[in-house]
Amino acid sequence: MTYTLAGPVDEAMASASDTLIIAMIVTYAAALFLFAIEAAYGRRTKLKAGRLMPVGAGAAEGADDDIEVNVRTTEGEAQASQSVLGKIALGVTALGFLFGVAQIITRGLAAGRWPWGNMFEFIVAMCLVAVGGLLYASWRYQARFLGAFVLVPTLILLGIGVRWLYVDPGPLIPALQSYWVPIHVTALIIAGGAFMVSGVAGITYLVAHRAEAKKALGEKGAGIAGRLPSSELLDRISHRFILFAFPLWTFGVIAGSIWADEAWGRYWGWDPKEVWSFISWVIYAAYLHARATGGWRGPKATWINVIGFLTVMFNFFAVNYMFSGLHSYA
Repeated sequence: MTYTLAGPVDEAMASASDTLIIAMIVTYAAALFLFAIEAAYGRRTKLKAGRLMPVGAGAAEGADDDIEVNVRTTEGEAQASQSVLGKIALGVTALGFLFGVAQIITRGLAAGRWPWGNMFEFIVAMCLVAVGGLLYASWRYQARFLGAFVLVPTLILLGIGVRWLYVDPGPLIPALQSYWVPIHVTALIIAGGAFMVSGVAGITYLVAHRAEAKKALGEKGAGIAGRLPSSELLDRISHRFILFAFPLWTFGVIAGSIWADEAWGRYWGWDPKEVWSFISWVIYAAYLHARATGGWRGPKATWINVIGFLTVMFNFFAVNYMFSGLHSYA
């Protein structure tokens, strides 16, 4: 099902928006090229990143020496390939991020509404959040090494959006003309972008963990796998992005139910989008439970994260494509 959303449109803003999306893609592609060179040929450098470490809590008189508590101690160390090209790539990525912000603003001004009412707009906004997450991780964890991995799915999704999902700016269809659009959809956009960064970090973690296991057996790490930072750092980044995204996803699912009751008179109708959103919620809840209880850690927990990430992407794109049409629902 495809159609054009007709209505009054600011043509100047629409043209600027279309130009900015191309500029954003070109900029991200240039940044990816620079990140890839840094990852392949940069010098191995020590990185600092905070971590939680168990320490004894039995210093006080009469205290139980077996008690352990988690406190933030000195920064842990990891290594990653770094060069001046990486700093340039980070600056280019930040420029692309600004292009993305401007694209969303001009798109909204062109259509005269919130700029995420169809799949194209949803993809652009979610990729913007993912790149914002990359910039934050680069600042907070010195994790710009993720740029070579986060920008790959970002460019793929933006390419799909421009090539197959693009629709001219215009008013929303009646079913989406609700104040719940900027509430429900915004929560899912932010959560989806954060899950994207977490999923990419999780996949990278699995590669790095395997390389470390081979190195422990005396095998030499080959290619990019042997130049990744420590799996512990990647696991920490992945976990913390999920801690940020999961409450937003929970709120988005609840807000979607309220919106469904307002629009269709029922909170839950076993719609495929509802079912897959709940499946993703259960998977990420299982991940956080496994981490909190200490039952599953390392690769086992990370595989739960990766599966959750795949269900989120499947829900956003395949399910919406099959059951909602390309342009009717984000």
